[in-house]
This record gives sequence, structure tokens and C-alpha cells, in this order.
Amino acid sequence: MPHPSWRPRCRGNAAPRLRRRHFALQDGARQRGALRGPAPGPVPPPRARGAPGPPRGPPRHRRPPPLWELPPLLPGPGIHLLHGTTTLGFKVPQGVVLAVDSRATAGSYVASQSVQKVLEVSPRVLGTLAGGAADCAFWQRVLARQCRVYRLRHRQHASVAAAAKLLANMVYQYKGLGLSMGTMIGGWDKRGPGLYYVDSDGTRVPGAAFAVGSGSPYAYGVLDRGYAPELPLEAAFALARRAIFQAAHRDAYSGGRVAVFHVGPQGWRRVSCDNVAELQERYGAGGGGSE
Repeated sequence: MPHPSWRPRCRGNAAPRLRRRHFALQDGARQRGALRGPAPGPVPPPRARGAPGPPRGPPRHRRPPPLWELPPLLPGPGIHLLHGTTTLGFKVPQGVVLAVDSRATAGSYVASQSVQKVLEVSPRVLGTLAGGAADCAFWQRVLARQCRVYRLRHRQHASVAAAAKLLANMVYQYKGLGLSMGTMIGGWDKRGPGLYYVDSDGTRVPGAAFAVGSGSPYAYGVLDRGYAPELPLEAAFALARRAIFQAAHRDAYSGGRVAVFHVGPQGWRRVSCDNVAELQERYGAGGGGSE
């Protein structure tokens, strides 16, 4: 005798025949009243024109409107904090030299004197911070993650131009929504040294030398006097250090420490980190001493 769980296999056209037989048995059972359900309720009378309808359930939650459709803020002066910093970068035959200060301000309040304003994007690419500290740090960390994904997919590091383009494309989607970012992406790739300026509007500008921040006019004054494309490496370090010191000496929103970085074929390294007070003693009271 076969096992109770055994079922005969349906070969050929047996399955459609069994299906038709099953439906026929159900129709016969309905006719006999065996599978008859509950009796339908009374049909509601038609509603007159203009009469209120039946009460509705609780209102459904609607999706919030996009940020660009939000109503304007309440009138008033609001809080507009001034940002201040000084960062610079320029290209030399041996790579890219970056120099930054370490002061973070919120208006006239000095929030910190030890901010790290240079972040690693990849082993041969660095980025500087200028503007809103949170915006710059967040988007550069997102850029570093995208560069790591690029390396895993393509088996090579992203070039400086590709890293700058990635950052510009990401922040362009939030143009006009309050981001505050002015960063430099500098490094070394197979085409040699590369330096780009990227801001929160999605602007991406290549160049040989940039200075960003509230102290950039003072830094440009030093760079214009001493920068040359074929500048030796040690002279380039001294020039970058001197430019940041002059900006910190004249600009109240810059100060703290002066950090100098170099990115070359072997990767990046921090050359020096000097206190502004020590550089004041080295260069003299007016900032006009020699290195």
C-alpha cells in the first residue's frame, strides 16, 4: 500500500484535467450551498447631491516638501557667523606644497586653536579646509570613501583631477542650500603634481597656486613676491610657512599653528608644525625678518 504522503505524478495533459475537475467540484459544491458564505448586507441608499458623505478615517501622512519648496524663514537678522582661516597651496617640480593655520572661529569667538585643516583623501592626495568646518570635514571624508571604492573597482588610485571632479559633482547637488566650503585638492598622480580649487557651488578650477580664506590677501602678497614654478623644495617650504605667518599676523581670524605639508611621488608627509608665537620671534615684531 503506498505511503499517505505519496502523490501521483501528472504526466502530459493530466494536470490541466485535474485542475478542471477541481474547479467543477467547487462549482457543484457552491450550487448545493456547502460553500455558501455569509449573506450580503443591505445596499446603502444613493447619496443625494451635496449631502455630506460618510466619515473618513484618520488623515494619512504626506511626504514633506523638498528643501527648495520650503517657505522662507521668519524675517529678522538671524545668526550669520563669520568664518576665518588661511590655507594655501602651490605646485613645484617635486610635488605640491600645502600650508594651513589651525584656528577655528565663530564670529569674534575663537573656538579652537588646534584644528587639523588638512585631511587625507588618498595616499597621494590631500584636501584643505576653509569655510564651515563641519561641511568641509564631512564632504572630504565622503570623497575619501569614494576614492577607496574607486581603487577597489579600478585597481588604481584616483587621479587628482578625478578626486576634484567627484567632490565638485557631489556638492553641486546642494548648491544654494547653505553649504560653506572652499577647499583645495592637491596631490601627485601619473601626470605629475596637480592642484584644484573646489567650492560649495560646484566650481572646480585648476591652477598653479591658490590661497583660500579670510587671510588669503596677505598670503597672496607673500606668494606673488617669492613664488616661482622652479622653486627648490626647501625654499618652497619656507615660502609657504612665511605666507601663513604673515596672514596670521595681520588677520584676526587666522592663527594658532602653521602646518606645512608636501605631496610627492612617494606620498604625503608633514614637513613642519610651528606655533605662530615662535615664528613671531623668528621673523621679528613686524614680520619682516629673514628665515
